[in-house]
Amino acid sequence: MGVILAGGLGRRIGGSKALVQLAGMPLINYPLGAVRTALSDVAVIAKADTQLPSLPGVTVWVEPDSPRHPVVGIVQALALAEGRSVVVCAGDLPFVTPELIYRLATTDLGRSAAVVACCGSDVQPLLGCFGPRAIDPLRDGLPTEAPVRELVASLQPRMLDVGDPELLFNINSPEDLLHAAAILDGRARATRPPATQT
Repeated sequence: MGVILAGGLGRRIGGSKALVQLAGMPLINYPLGAVRTALSDVAVIAKADTQLPSLPGVTVWVEPDSPRHPVVGIVQALALAEGRSVVVCAGDLPFVTPELIYRLATTDLGRSAAVVACCGSDVQPLLGCFGPRAIDPLRDGLPTEAPVRELVASLQPRMLDVGDPELLFNINSPEDLLHAAAILDGRARATRPPATQT
């Protein structure tokens, strides 16, 4: 199944990232659309006080209020998934594709507890498939101030190289939002048919 992580505070962007508008649409709708296209069973997981846009037909799971750490969402999702593996995607990744989500969902974990997306040496720890065996080591790492990269790296996950750094682009600041809007605008211009001369 797929889970969108939406429990972050979004301090650097001025509030709930899920509500931030990107090209006229809530930011969370971009990764949510990709995950819903690739997988039949999808949920959003967030804190009880997280502000979310209207998400018709989407299950919303509530994670514990504390600690405030992205790994809490992963642990809670695994606990609620009833022994299934969970494809986790942060809610601030607008360029994730259904194809990438499907690749993560179908990659054999082998002896690893997780498979995580990367592009070369750039790792995105909040985009990956986490198996049931990941729950105990991740839970044991909480509460902590350790970076999410460190906690996920402790699982010694398999790496799935996505080949395109844009797929891992995440939005943390107003500048990131402007950059994402520029990327979308460039894509729209590239697909727009040329104007005909009269």
